[in-house]
Amino acid sequence: MQRLDKQFIDNQWVASQATRTLPVTNPYSAAVIAEVTAGDSADVEAAVAAARRALPAWRALSGTERAVYLDGFADALSARRDELVRLSATNNGKVLAEAGIDLDDAIACYRYYAGQARQLDSRQGQPVALEMEGVEARCYFDPVGVVGLITPWNFPLVTSAWKLAPALAAGCTVVFKPSEVTPLPEQALAEIALELDLPAGVFNLVHGDGQGIGEPLTRHRHIDKVSFTGSNRVGEAVMRAVADGSRNISLELGGKSPILVMEDADIERAADQVMAGLYFNAGQICSATSRLIVHTSIADALYAALGRRIDALVLGNPLEETTTMGPLTHARQKDSVENYLAVAAEEGLSAVRDSRDCSLPEQGFFVAPTLYRDVPTTSRLWCEEIFGPVLCGRSVASEQEAIELANDSDFGLAATVISGDPARARRIGRQLQAGSIWYNSEQLVLPQTAWGGFKRSGIGRELGPWGLASYQEVKHVIGPAD
Repeated sequence: MQRLDKQFIDNQWVASQATRTLPVTNPYSAAVIAEVTAGDSADVEAAVAAARRALPAWRALSGTERAVYLDGFADALSARRDELVRLSATNNGKVLAEAGIDLDDAIACYRYYAGQARQLDSRQGQPVALEMEGVEARCYFDPVGVVGLITPWNFPLVTSAWKLAPALAAGCTVVFKPSEVTPLPEQALAEIALELDLPAGVFNLVHGDGQGIGEPLTRHRHIDKVSFTGSNRVGEAVMRAVADGSRNISLELGGKSPILVMEDADIERAADQVMAGLYFNAGQICSATSRLIVHTSIADALYAALGRRIDALVLGNPLEETTTMGPLTHARQKDSVENYLAVAAEEGLSAVRDSRDCSLPEQGFFVAPTLYRDVPTTSRLWCEEIFGPVLCGRSVASEQEAIELANDSDFGLAATVISGDPARARRIGRQLQAGSIWYNSEQLVLPQTAWGGFKRSGIGRELGPWGLASYQEVKHVIGPAD
């Protein structure tokens, strides 16, 4: 059994003073495969101090110099691709194909922000057009400072890339808390930092849970910004902590995203896109399109097509190439999803597919891929984020009704529109209240496009130039023109 009993602080593996450990579980076998130190506030103090010491020299480097390290992260992840794909599948439970997509996305993110860092040099000190004669103003982009990064368990190495790459590109130094549920893939980032000879203190990784590491990290007065991805409940607690000192914050929180299938859609294509939007990663996606809104005229045909595809899913060992859906990542999440299924039974929801139609593996944290139709808008399953392979559908008679139903949510992270007319799909998408909207497509998340949501889905944006900007302060230097 692997033991992650040290923290990575100031480019050294140091023993934590904390005595608690946390089990790391293989979600397919349900066996404990590692133990990770549950760090405490002393570890946070040491990591923040190291990041603070490293900040002046790191921020003084040019963007081009910092880009070399970002390209180095991409190269090193590429070199370890096979190992990390299998490790992610083992620790997280996602199938090999999905783990491979994740790693490629992370590599692309480091590459993208290497390019952004290089472009930053030419943007520094650019003159601003002014109407006042005899005065000049020049614009600069400074790093926010020392940042605390907190990531969830559903996309290890991906969510961390979305935060770490732009933070380093901007000139920030970092204290990173990966999820205690999936710490094994993220450990590679510290190993890579040593391989690259990243300056000491620029990147620090501290293992632990929310109580031991998360709370002292978010409350630390020498953390200039916190970037958090996770649940609304925890995100709101992080926001309260960061309010002390009026510090910077980015939050990527929950979703309850709709997928709209219009009457002119191709049924088979639509079914493929509905499946990809919900059953990928066993539904453990913040952007999961878990509310299916389908035109009445094609509802029966679409549900039949979805039923066939659900029946064809192969649940099993995520390390086997033939498996198409793995287990949920940990036992608590399985319990949470099963609680929602119990609510569905109490509410008398109409199941197109549920556990009666699926033979689950005897071991592991599996939940049957489930599909309900004609779900009332008052149902908890329609309104709340389930974070599992549970799809709820409703039929509508018009385009306007579909748009209104899609927007009737506390969340606004993502949405998908399926229509035989691309112009119509784009027009509908423009009326939806969400940060990322796909039309006639699976969920393509690209480093060049922003990620983040409306309403309760968060604050700020990741990826694209907006992701870099979230780790920068804008400065203008103003005086008499030469």
